[in-house]
Amino acid sequence: MKTLTLLAQAKTTLGKTLLGFALLTCVAIPNAMADGHSKSLDYTVGDKAFSAHVEKAASAPKGTIYIVHDWNGLDEYEKTRAAMLAEQGYNAVAIDLFGVDAKLEGRDDYRRETGAMYKDRGEFRARLAAAIEAGKNLGSGGKSFIIGYCFGGAAVLETARAGISLDGYVSFHGGLGTPEGQDYSTTRAPVLLLHGSADPVSGMEDLASLLNQLKEAGVPHDAEVFGGARHSFTVAGSRDYDADADARSWDALMRFLARNG
Repeated sequence: MKTLTLLAQAKTTLGKTLLGFALLTCVAIPNAMADGHSKSLDYTVGDKAFSAHVEKAASAPKGTIYIVHDWNGLDEYEKTRAAMLAEQGYNAVAIDLFGVDAKLEGRDDYRRETGAMYKDRGEFRARLAAAIEAGKNLGSGGKSFIIGYCFGGAAVLETARAGISLDGYVSFHGGLGTPEGQDYSTTRAPVLLLHGSADPVSGMEDLASLLNQLKEAGVPHDAEVFGGARHSFTVAGSRDYDADADARSWDALMRFLARNG
């Protein structure tokens, strides 16, 4: 499969309110790159600069998909996923939650950046909303979705709980816990959870709890569980990589987009 070959060739590493915040704090400046289909999308939140990576569909796009990076920041993994989505006919925006000046050289740095987001949920949501607002400048039309991997999966669920208006939310092996004081009462679009049964970070009890929360909130939802898959099952080259679960979860995403697009 061409898309999976593309992913396998990518450099990967393990470990990878709301609209109002974006309107007040976001200034987006698209910068076209040489090939015409890839570009950076620069924006600010307050006085902090961010730069998303954009891959555009070769023809009229089916819609826009936002991709949230893992704990190690925006890198070739997310850029490759964006290219895969562009190949499927979507404009894809791999967003940046840490900022262009963030030092990301190792686990201590990754913990610092993700910890800051988990500690300040208002800032977390403001950065998500600003990236999504900036993406609207692409003028893609169609529906918009957000997906994320590991930390990015947790960020997707934060986006859903925040009520940021999108047409669907997809978490790949993300953190599934709901912070105290939060719920899914303002989530209006379907949620898809793609998870490994052997994930040591968020186990099956966490998945069951989240499914109950979504049911009680009346949120359309679905989950696919990949037997024996561990936490980072989509990250080629990691000790948790599971090629079968990777392929099946990507297929689940494609079906979700077709169903809700």
